[in-house]
Amino acid sequence: MAEAIVELTSLVKSKHVPDRWYAEFSTGETLEVNVALIADFSLYTGRELAAEEFAALKKRTASVRAKARALRILGQRQMSQKELEDRLIERGESPEDASEAVRYLADLGLMDDGEYAASIVRHYAARGYGKGRIRQEFYRRGVPKELWEEALRELPEGTEAIDGLIERRLRGTEPDRRELKRLTDMLLRRGYGWEEIRSAMARYADTEELTDE
Repeated sequence: MAEAIVELTSLVKSKHVPDRWYAEFSTGETLEVNVALIADFSLYTGRELAAEEFAALKKRTASVRAKARALRILGQRQMSQKELEDRLIERGESPEDASEAVRYLADLGLMDDGEYAASIVRHYAARGYGKGRIRQEFYRRGVPKELWEEALRELPEGTEAIDGLIERRLRGTEPDRRELKRLTDMLLRRGYGWEEIRSAMARYADTEELTDE
């Protein structure tokens, strides 16, 4: 049985995107290709490709598209490797192409989960959040757990952040029991631990009745 042949029926340069060409085939499929792919596969109108060669072209095209899409997404904001991989899959890339694209950017030094984790710590610490909330962000953003503790070492030591939150809330007044409860709940939501909160409250009010029950 003769091997199936796929003919390239049209090769047209994009009017809007540099280094993008549209290759139409006798199968009815249209692939987006660049100059490198055109050269590697010797593409021209009328070119006949064996089925195996056409499959290889489609695979390379998908890989190139995923990498280009990954670069565009990463250009919008910093993110973890898992976030980017998930985003690529949501946009229609295969898990294999998404994973390859993320590895490609990481190998180029364009992605670093350790630095990303450190930037999360700096951002949320500056906004007055504690370790608990930052760990929630690590989880939500797909930062590998083995990087958490090292990144959290960048969290400033001391009482400045938590004291600042309390002072802004109290505005110079002495809190009653109800206000202490509201302050405690607020600090818990911001990710501070019970011992941190109790220590901070002791600097502003009598906390003998304050418990973690």
